[in-house]
Amino acid sequence: MHLIIDGYSSNQKILRDEDFLRKWLESYPAEIGMTRISPPYVLSYTGPVLEDWGISGFVFIAESHIGIHTFVERNYINIDIFSCEDFDTEKAIKDFREGFQLVKLRTCLIDREWPKAEPAMANPQSFIYHE
Repeated sequence: MHLIIDGYSSNQKILRDEDFLRKWLESYPAEIGMTRISPPYVLSYTGPVLEDWGISGFVFIAESHIGIHTFVERNYINIDIFSCEDFDTEKAIKDFREGFQLVKLRTCLIDREWPKAEPAMANPQSFIYHE
């Protein structure tokens, strides 16, 4: 499963708070039954377009990863929860809405499940790429 949440927060303080993001990534995997296998990595970013500055956080989980990117001046956030195990996506959406004070959001859920009984090459057309 790959849950994508893009949203706008009403609280810029949260979006710029590296400590808040680090603590969130440290504790949140257990909230949805995942196993954290690394410390959270949190970095501040300022690029050539000053309005695009923000913080990014990433944590490895046994099931894959959780990544969060904030764009403080735009009050915008991108969230990815990627897992080879099912989790309660409605709970995750609610948790992130409340935790990051999202006032507007859109979500996308991609089922990335690979059938365990199917050999790896049995269906080479699982993904079709368009150029």
